[in-house]
This record gives sequence, structure tokens and C-alpha cells, in this order.
Amino acid sequence: MPSEDSAEQSGRAAVGEAVDPPPSFVEQANVSDPGVYEAFAENWPDCWDRAAELLSWAEPYDEVLGGAGPPFRWFDGGRLNASYNCLDRHVENGRKNQVALTWEGRLGESRTYSYLELYREVNEFAAALRDVGVEEDDVVTLYLPMIPELPVAMLACARIGAPHSVVFAGFSADALAERMDDADSEYLVTCDGYYRRGAPVHQKSKADNAAIGLDQDVTTVVVDRLGDGTPLADGEHDYEQLVATHRGETVEPVARDATDQLFLIYTSGTTGEPTGVRHTTGGYLAHVAWTAHAVLDIKPEDTYWCSADIGWITGHSYTVYGPLALGTTTMLYEGTPDHPEKDRVWELIERNAVDVFYTAPTAIRAFMKWGEKHPDRHDLSSLRLLGTVGEPINPRAWNWYRDHIGNGECPVVDTWWQTETGGVMVSTLPGVDRMRPGAAGRPLPGIGADVVDGEGDPVEPGESGYLVVTDPWPGMPLSMVHDEDWFAAREPTRPNLDGYDWAYFTEDGATVDEDGYVTLLGRVDDVLNVSGHRFATMEIESAVADVTGVAEAAVVAGPHDLKGEAVYAYVSPAEGASEATLRDQVHEAVESAISPIAVPDVVVFTPDLPKTRSGKVMRRLLESVAHDEDLGDTSALRNPEVVGELESALDDED
Repeated sequence: MPSEDSAEQSGRAAVGEAVDPPPSFVEQANVSDPGVYEAFAENWPDCWDRAAELLSWAEPYDEVLGGAGPPFRWFDGGRLNASYNCLDRHVENGRKNQVALTWEGRLGESRTYSYLELYREVNEFAAALRDVGVEEDDVVTLYLPMIPELPVAMLACARIGAPHSVVFAGFSADALAERMDDADSEYLVTCDGYYRRGAPVHQKSKADNAAIGLDQDVTTVVVDRLGDGTPLADGEHDYEQLVATHRGETVEPVARDATDQLFLIYTSGTTGEPTGVRHTTGGYLAHVAWTAHAVLDIKPEDTYWCSADIGWITGHSYTVYGPLALGTTTMLYEGTPDHPEKDRVWELIERNAVDVFYTAPTAIRAFMKWGEKHPDRHDLSSLRLLGTVGEPINPRAWNWYRDHIGNGECPVVDTWWQTETGGVMVSTLPGVDRMRPGAAGRPLPGIGADVVDGEGDPVEPGESGYLVVTDPWPGMPLSMVHDEDWFAAREPTRPNLDGYDWAYFTEDGATVDEDGYVTLLGRVDDVLNVSGHRFATMEIESAVADVTGVAEAAVVAGPHDLKGEAVYAYVSPAEGASEATLRDQVHEAVESAISPIAVPDVVVFTPDLPKTRSGKVMRRLLESVAHDEDLGDTSALRNPEVVGELESALDDED
């Protein structure tokens, strides 16, 4: 984070002019009363009754928030089942023939499941899991790509009270083994393979290699995705055969305490040691249902598409649990946005008449790079709301998204949250708030958050600081794995939070304006120390990305003999842009927006940035390239060919 002596150089993240939501949107919005903020504040924590009312409870809770301090018990005494809330109640309420899930495969296949069809398959697989030995509280690892069997398996686990642990399909065998070992998981659901840009990836081979390194015996269920008749060994079961064996069976949903674990998910796997986060059944489900309702404005009649892979928390919360709890149609896409053509996303939105589209700024910048000619070929008039997630979005990308995808009318919600928070924490309410391109928005109703300095005091408007959550929230995790007192005992190394009764240090830097709108600057560890001045990489990236002709940019620290650290900017130019001209414009933009000290020492032009298969830029790898170090594990990269191009481009700079 910026130090006091560099405050003048830091914290000036660009924010565009405020934009009002269209009156036509406000009229139909799920939440349109500006008094919602005050109502939640005056009635906290009982205000979260509103979220709990979106769910069906097997037994009512005694109080919204139990306990005077950590550990916190949301909806204490209540019992419910997540699978029932996502399936049974919609079938019982006469909506059995509505489409629950629509799937678009990588090779052009498609499948749809009505709520009744999804209910049946989830029940059959739940019976199958019990048949192979899964009991309540057993952790079942799911190592699957974006195919319908993944949400089926998640809901089947939830139905029988077995927490699931989804491991991103692109991770290596070692990464899978590490997570299964940490979770002491003896059950694995995987597939023979999947397609990547039309070529098969043999997933089961990775799963087999992972199992070899585990001390525990593993019972494996294998989905046939490739159709090549992969042979199964003892202790392995074919998914289709298991489901067929239990055809027509129903499993009574196990009522779970609201504070019982729903799932385990690991975070920071591509940048450091993976850390397990356990989310609860009641608080988590209420939080994601409420935010899907209030922020994403999801309605039962919608077709909704969150492009995140289910291997990450965004896919859990806003592809599976949030939208299905609200009874909408959620869309699943196995492919990539540029295969077979760069208009694939817009083709799917047009074909499925998508109402709400939620994606990452990285993807939006790639769309910009490819040009508006691709979305212009398609009818996107079905879209009502656009959302962004995963990292801050710079104003130029925000405006392009709204103008070219939303036809200048769709509100854009820029959401901040984390694996640890479970659901959205900071955003605009699209039926209430003005939008400010580049700023995420205010803390949502019922969410307490401050931007503070190193002493824990709120910063002045426009100054940078640390984002801290100052009140408990429903989606907070049960604990970190192996650390039951995580929230109670975790002592943040900075800032000083002794002035708060309780606070969660998010490890994100931010600024806040006079109206309480928060602009995120990235992780506090994502800083560069240039000649004693500290700069958040995200603020430099935002300045670079706002240069006309820059499609994408990433900034990392590189070596420098005199300054300690140098600013390395990796820039992907838009089509037709002149590299020579861009270099000067990048320098001028950073000097103007931040400081001459922050001007990149090295600008590396590259046709693409290294990205994980979920679309996030792998900055760790960029740092390794800058320092000429070993690249480490690159199994999560979706474009490994770019590594050689980066190294070659950097050699040219030298």
C-alpha cells in the first residue's frame, strides 16, 4: 500500500462521470427504494431477515445473528437444505417445466434441463453417492470441467449433507492431490476428459496420478465426456451406469444446521499455497440469494449467464447457488470466448436471449481488443443488466462494455468480493444508485466497510488506504480449514484495527470518495517500491489501460540496480495501434495520472497476456519473466504459447 510519504503519488485511480440508471430499469428492478440503505442500518442485524426470506427453512431460526462476538452464528437454530432450496421448492410451486439449466458445449452441443429433470438427476446421483459409501459430512472432491454433471454433483452432495470441494479442472495432478489430502477427501467425481479448443484433454490421467500420491483410498466416479470408452479400475464407477441403477429414486434432503458446512473451496492456488475456506449452509445461501436478487436483479423468468468457471467461488455463488435459489434459468458454457470465432459470446447471448450477463474485466478488455464488429453482428437487445467481477475495471473498458454490449442503456454493476466473503460486498444497486465507471460502489446495505490508514483511521476522500469489513455478514465462512478460530484469532499484520470491536482485513487497497463510493486498487501485496515510493500496481495498470489503442495491460515489479524495483508494463495493443506511439502515450498517461516516478521503465508489447483458464492474468508468471526466473507451475494457463513470446519480446527490449 502507498506509504504516507508517497500519498501524493498514489491513490488517484481514475473514475469516470456518474451515470444514472435508466428509468425503465428502475421501474422493474427488484430493489428500487433508496431507503434500503437506511432501513438496513437502522435494523442491523435483523435486516438480514430479508435475505433469509428468499429461502425455505425446514426449521425456523431463533435469531438472525447468534453470539455477541466471534464465532458468529448466522440464522442460529435454523435448519435447511441447499438442494431443496435450489430444486424441490420450484418443482412444488408449479414451475417444474421451466428450464433450470441450459448448457452449451465446446463442440457446439447443447443440453437443457427443466427444474423437474434437474431434480430427478440430482436425486439419482445423490442415491448413487450414498450407494458408493458417501455419508453426511464426508468431503467429496469434484474435478470436472463446465459440464452439467458438475452442478448436478454439487447439488447431490448438498442433498445428502456431504460438503463438496470443487477443484478447477485445469489444475495439475499435484494441485488436485494437495487439495484432496488437505481435505482428507476419499471420494472423487471426475471425467475421462474434456475438449480444449476442439482437442481432447485427458482428465482421468491427471486424476489417476493424483490418487497415487494420496495416503487414503479413493472411490472415484467417472463421467464419460469424450466417449472413447476409458477403462475403469476397481473402486471406479461409471457415472451414467450409477445414475441408471438408481433411475427414479428420490432422496429426502438432509436438513442441515444453518451453521453446518455446505462446501469447501481453496483460494490463491495460482499465486501461493492454497488455503481452504469453508462456507456455511444458511448464511452463505441467504447472502448469495439476496445479492443475486438485489445486485444482479435476477428474476425467475430470466435467462442468466455468469461466465465464471464453477471451479472458482464466482461460479459457485453466481452460476449455481444464487440463480438456482431464485428459480431462474442459469447458463453453463464449456468453451472459450474466441473459439471457434471471436463472436462466440455474442452468438450465445443472442441464441439464448440472455437477460443478465456477468463476466470479468479481463474478458471485456479482450472483447475490446477484438473490436466492436463482433458484437455488432448480433442482436443483444435481450440484455437488461451487465456485471463485472474478479478485478477492478478501468473506466474506458466500463464505458465500452455499456456502449457496445449494453447499447448505452444497460446498467453495469462492478462488484467487489472475495472467496472468503462468499458473495458481493461492494457494488451499486442498479435500481437505486448512480454508477461511476472505475468505482465499484458503496458497501451494500447491511455491509459495514471502511477504508483506513495504517493507524486504522478512516482516510480522507480520494486518499488510498486499506479496505476493512467492520461488521459480520451472512456469507462469512465457517472458518478456514484447520483453524476454527480464524476470524477470532487472525491478527492482521496491517493496519492497526484496535479501534474496532471486530474487523476483517481484506488485504485489498482502495480509495473512497465523498459519497462513499469505493475504488479498488488491488491486493496490498501487489505494490511496487520505486526509489522508496510505493505504488499499487492496479492504479498504474488502470492508467495504462485507459490509453486509446491499449487493449490490455498488466504491471509488475522488475529488477533495477539503482531504484530497487522497476515498473514493467506488459501491453497488448489493439488492432492497428502503433507500438512506438503507444509507448509514448503510456509514459504520458502514467505521469499525468500518478507521478513521473511511476512511469514504466520497461514496456513490453505482446499479442496476449498469460491467463488462467478462468481468464485471470497470471501476474506471478509475468514477474518471473521480468526477473528471468523459473516459471514454476503453468498448468493453469490457457495460452501457454504466449510465454515464449513474452520472453522473446523482453529480450528485444533489453
